[in-house]
Amino acid sequence: MAANEAEIKQEISDVEAQIKALNANLKKLKSTLPKKVAKKDSAQSEFVTHTELGYISTSGNTNTDTFNLDTKVKKNWGPHVFTFSLLKQYGTENEIETKNKLLTELEYDYDFTDRLSFGYLVGYKDDKFSGYDYQFYTGPGVKYKAVKTDKHLLSLEGNILYAIDAIEDTALKNGNTKSYASYRTKVVYDWQILDNLKFNQELSYRSEFSNTKNYFIYSKTLLSSKISDIFSAGISQQIDYMNQPADGKTGTDRTFTFNLIADY
Repeated sequence: MAANEAEIKQEISDVEAQIKALNANLKKLKSTLPKKVAKKDSAQSEFVTHTELGYISTSGNTNTDTFNLDTKVKKNWGPHVFTFSLLKQYGTENEIETKNKLLTELEYDYDFTDRLSFGYLVGYKDDKFSGYDYQFYTGPGVKYKAVKTDKHLLSLEGNILYAIDAIEDTALKNGNTKSYASYRTKVVYDWQILDNLKFNQELSYRSEFSNTKNYFIYSKTLLSSKISDIFSAGISQQIDYMNQPADGKTGTDRTFTFNLIADY
């Protein structure tokens, strides 16, 4: 009888241990459920910002100040994605203004799949030393992610645009406003070289349909290295080219900057 009683107590102890283990597993599963739901909701309503800030000041034989701000804000509600980008460059030499450029774009995209989306673009450019008072363009487009891996992302874009160029009024040339149909193609490539080292290349080509000699090319090359979860240090080169510059203006504007980058 003593032996039977000991066996029964052991069985009861084993069952209690099993129940305790099951309760622990159930509690663990319940604790992970809200995290998964929160993660899903976060992906459906994502907010991402990328900001590059650069400033260079020299004094002595030449006094120069150069400021560069390049920021992009992206917000999505499920398949609806809004992206706002702003580029501002300003520079002086011996207190004389030498650069004053503003470029801003607003994009709306509807993601049909994780690779294909259709959208609409509105862009505005104001460059004081380009020979234009302003340039405006807007129209529908399509985006396709041709390559999408952990280390490589290649995105192809195309837009049909209505464009307006307001030409600067100078002593040599009367200003006027020109509107025309145009198109833009764009390639964006991201390469995660190392965990803390990233390469980015952006290249766009915008041209008039009826006059193919009237075209504009923009290129940005960026190499950045992570400092922390949010901040990075980067080196970028931007090339802004117009094939038919105004009288007395050069066709190519190059900018080389060292930037502090924030991603959050």
